[in-house]
Amino acid sequence: MALKHLAALVALALAAPAFAQEATTPSAEPVREPATTNVVIETSLGPIVVALETERAPISSANFLRYADEHRLDGTTFYRVMRLWDPQPNGVIQGGPQGDPAKVLPPIAHEPTNLTGVHHTKGAISMARFEPGTATGDFSLLVSDVTGLDADPAATDPDLRAGYAAFGHIVSGMDVALAIFGAPIDPDKGDGFMKGQMIAQPVKILSVHREK
Repeated sequence: MALKHLAALVALALAAPAFAQEATTPSAEPVREPATTNVVIETSLGPIVVALETERAPISSANFLRYADEHRLDGTTFYRVMRLWDPQPNGVIQGGPQGDPAKVLPPIAHEPTNLTGVHHTKGAISMARFEPGTATGDFSLLVSDVTGLDADPAATDPDLRAGYAAFGHIVSGMDVALAIFGAPIDPDKGDGFMKGQMIAQPVKILSVHREK
């Protein structure tokens, strides 16, 4: 009986350091997701909910939220579809105030994807622009990956080097975005490179607001 008791004590003593080490090992902290804010784009075909990357792309996100909070996107439209960009097919729909002076705010600073880490993958929302630093209230939604819109720091062309500013992604309503993407095109509408990309009957944006 004494031998059994001694063996139990030895086993307990050998196990004690392992228990102590296990107790003092700090647990790994959970990975924190970057902050986002959801907005709802209410269209005549249904709602699209987008998560804006307010932490990773703060300038573009704050700009879009200002347009939403001040109702500057209410009553605008999705007016353009890009189904071919360079040699490959792709999926981009574009909407916004189209330069309406009653709705447009001053342009914002450009946020390239190589700095934000927010890329032009399926579901992304991105600022429309002419030259880098000219984005106002027009925006694009992607229904497929279009990574050619990302910044390319090695490019010699300054436009390609800057890329476009993605600043969030669709969390619901991709079916609505796809329905807009499939809208009939008027081959005679649009000027220059936009000709043949304009929706024959633009899809109404009824309102844009923060998700409640």
